[in-house]
Amino acid sequence: MTEADKHSLPPSEWLVPSVSRRLACWLYEGVLLFGVLVTAGLAYFILAYWTSGLGPGDVGQHPMLRSGFQATCFLSLGIYFIWFWSRGQTLAMKTWHIRVVDTAGRPLSRTLALTRYMACWLWFLPPLLITLPLGLPVREVGVLTLGWVLVWALLSRFHPQRQFLHDALAGTRLITHR
Repeated sequence: MTEADKHSLPPSEWLVPSVSRRLACWLYEGVLLFGVLVTAGLAYFILAYWTSGLGPGDVGQHPMLRSGFQATCFLSLGIYFIWFWSRGQTLAMKTWHIRVVDTAGRPLSRTLALTRYMACWLWFLPPLLITLPLGLPVREVGVLTLGWVLVWALLSRFHPQRQFLHDALAGTRLITHR
């Protein structure tokens, strides 16, 4: 028996959390991620200010540094999620008694956690790719993105195991874990 098999859960314990519980966990995760992104952004801009020779107000305006900031945010989020998902739960998931497992009920490998992280961008990427080139105001982009997220969440009702599409694509599932 491998180490991963020791941690797998029997199918009888695969209770799917309700959509409202998953979305509440998602909102709490957003609060936690605010801290992660502020820390990563602060570290990035301090480093950029020290190394670029630009003035404090110019660092955020430079296109190359702005791209670097976006990459830093993407990588910081990736490290956060891959680290915690490969251990089964983020802090928000622990609070809401939700665990992420593979289709056999085992903890995620780092590769599978990375696959899930990339698939999770389907929550935000389509509305952003459609609306940002149009130059819409931030409020309208936010409303359209929120609408897409709600549609995305409701689509889980049509999945046989009530999983979100990104979990189905990645070969993962969210389960209730006490």
